[in-house]
Formats: sequence, C-alpha cells, structure tokens
Amino acid sequence: MDPILAEVYSTVLPAAPFVIGAYVGIWIALAAYVFVLARRSKRTERDFDALRQALANREEKLEH
Repeated sequence: MDPILAEVYSTVLPAAPFVIGAYVGIWIALAAYVFVLARRSKRTERDFDALRQALANREEKLEH
C-alpha cells in the first residue's frame, strides 16, 4: 500500500465513529425540528378553522 494512503487511512478511520455520530445527531435534530413544525402547522390549521367557524357563526347572527 502507498505510504501516503496508509497515513490518510490511519488518520481517517479512527475518527469514523465521531463522523457517523455527528451525522446521526444532525438527522435526529432535523427529524425533531420537522416534527415540531408539523405539530405547529396542525395547531395553526385548527385555530384557523375555529376562527373561520366563529366568523361564519357571527355572520349568520348578523343576517338573522
């Protein structure tokens, strides 16, 4: 094996668990962020539907 490649591999391979751990951590953080955004979106949609319903009820009361 080429001595330069042997040196590179000896430097890179011991760090592999840290790199893999960093990628896993980033993906977990990203998944959690998307989950939080989805929950907020659903909550906002429910609030918007409630507001729309309240507005429709108010308009019905004004018409009668």
